[in-house]
Amino acid sequence: MRPSQALSSGTTPTGKTYTGWWGNFSQTKQKGIVQYGLSSYQQKPFAGVFRGYLFGGFSRIMHQIPYFALPFASGYFVYTWGKTKYEYYNSKEGHHAMAHSEGH
Repeated sequence: MRPSQALSSGTTPTGKTYTGWWGNFSQTKQKGIVQYGLSSYQQKPFAGVFRGYLFGGFSRIMHQIPYFALPFASGYFVYTWGKTKYEYYNSKEGHHAMAHSEGH
């Protein structure tokens, strides 16, 4: 079984024609449609970024501090506590304390 070929009768709409709404392919010329473009070099994508951050961004960060500072601080506390415990257990003093507690 062979798949059907695409219909190409030469009336494919181009950029200068309007296709119409669902099945109304009248092929009339477009009128009143104007398109403007601006070079990407003339656009200013970062216009007003710093001014907008000074007034809005700082306020947004201040409102979000409880959501990221408290978990970060608690995680840092657990990390430093674990690191000091690990260093103690692997030191000579830690080995002597564990040996003394086990009764050796």
